[in-house]
Amino acid sequence: MAKTKAPPVRLVTIEAARKQDIQTRLARLRGQLDGIGRMVEEGRYCIDILNQVASVQESLRGLSRVVMRNYLESCATSALRSADSAEATRIYDEIIAQLYKHAR
Repeated sequence: MAKTKAPPVRLVTIEAARKQDIQTRLARLRGQLDGIGRMVEEGRYCIDILNQVASVQESLRGLSRVVMRNYLESCATSALRSADSAEATRIYDEIIAQLYKHAR
């Protein structure tokens, strides 16, 4: 039988203050989405709804920035500073993939 290489362990470390910030942003997003639902139900003007959708998209971008910063400051930094060149290469590839994904 061929041995398969175990996937790398991914550490999720989010400090308490940042975790609270993320939770606050998520609560705000839920409120914004509920508000859009009410606007649709009430038959509000399409431009007003589109403006709220744009607001939600910007809120999501802000959330992504916070999570990406956490990833770069903790997970990626420790992997890149380690002596494991294969892990560093994997992290570089992961960072590049995320940059392309979020640059759309």
